[in-house]
Amino acid sequence: MKFFLSTLLFSLISTLAIAQVNTQLLENLMKQKPDQFGEILNNPNEYRVQLFYTQIDRDKNNIPHFKEFSFRLNPAEYFYPASTVKMPLSVMALDKINSLHIPGLTKSTMLYYDSVGGRQETIYNNPYAENGKQSIEQAIKEIFLVSDNNAANRLFEFIGQEQIHNKLAEKGYKDAYIRNRLELGRTQEESRQTQAIRFFDDNGKQIYHQDAQYNKQALPNYNAFIGKGYMNNNDSLINGPLDFSVKNRIYLNDLHHILQSVIFYDQTAPQKRFNLTKEDRDFLLKWMHTLPTESQYPTYDSVDYWPSYCKFLFMGSEKGPIPSNIKIFNKVGDAYGFLLDISYIIDTVNKVEFMLSGVIYCNKDGIINDSKYDYDTVGYPFYKNLGRLIYEYELKRKKAFLPNFENVLPQ
Repeated sequence: MKFFLSTLLFSLISTLAIAQVNTQLLENLMKQKPDQFGEILNNPNEYRVQLFYTQIDRDKNNIPHFKEFSFRLNPAEYFYPASTVKMPLSVMALDKINSLHIPGLTKSTMLYYDSVGGRQETIYNNPYAENGKQSIEQAIKEIFLVSDNNAANRLFEFIGQEQIHNKLAEKGYKDAYIRNRLELGRTQEESRQTQAIRFFDDNGKQIYHQDAQYNKQALPNYNAFIGKGYMNNNDSLINGPLDFSVKNRIYLNDLHHILQSVIFYDQTAPQKRFNLTKEDRDFLLKWMHTLPTESQYPTYDSVDYWPSYCKFLFMGSEKGPIPSNIKIFNKVGDAYGFLLDISYIIDTVNKVEFMLSGVIYCNKDGIINDSKYDYDTVGYPFYKNLGRLIYEYELKRKKAFLPNFENVLPQ
């Protein structure tokens, strides 16, 4: 009897927890604009849409309090996270530096990558850096400015496949697996192996050597198959779904909460915080909202990297400037037809703030790897309209106290 009551109580608590998040708000708001959202609301399974939204209310001391809403949030429905995994990689790289406690080792320390196996390259320099050298700091800048794949892979080498999973599990994200580098097409065996790395001070003296790492842990098979066909490496059509069972996986709400743990570090439970200094956090926040056209070292051509590049929510595919009062702290991703954005958006003039994350599948023909995705016609308009829908809702939402944003835009 005691076991039955305990089980019933756990079930009720779980149901209440789910009910608190899974409300009808997002769906009801989208229904108010059928011209923008009708197609997707009528076919949510086809578009594999998942959304997660956090309302933020400040108290008289500017302390934020959160209320969460979702639409079709479903951990059992696999999506490919694409470049959004670069955000937790950036956070974990800084966490690792702090946890090593090596004198002189910082995010700006120069490093070399040594080849220890097949298809690995020895890497000394970085032409985008002011001093021409590789560093964790430079990689993180390139990740948030233009979502550089090579920069993310350098962080993967530093952290290592095993430690990536262990750290995410330690922070409560036990089902998250960032197990592959991006765009390199390595085998599962090659993905377990990282390069050796050497760190040097400004005088060229080696201060730390990290041996090559190899992950001996078992990795899960997700049983995830998507699409009705795909193009293989020989550009031949394979009739049948593409197997995503050994690709990267992380849930939308986990990505959302990792970003939230950086934005609202002091309001995050201690056991879920990454080991970040105040300077680390300020550094992350700066580059999360800095635009490619605002950056020097790295510097990017504005033709290829326009002001609103990688700001899908609110801006969509627009190439013009973002309004000066709008700041978007985010990480996007696009691959295999999946389009994602994990965002915290603020309006410094009207004192609006909210977190909004989403994934949508933009591949009407069902063929993967054919470079014929519906990002321009479906994904980007959806995110632009969704971001502005929530922004307009937040503009009208009554708040007892307005934020001053000193926690994200330090003077």
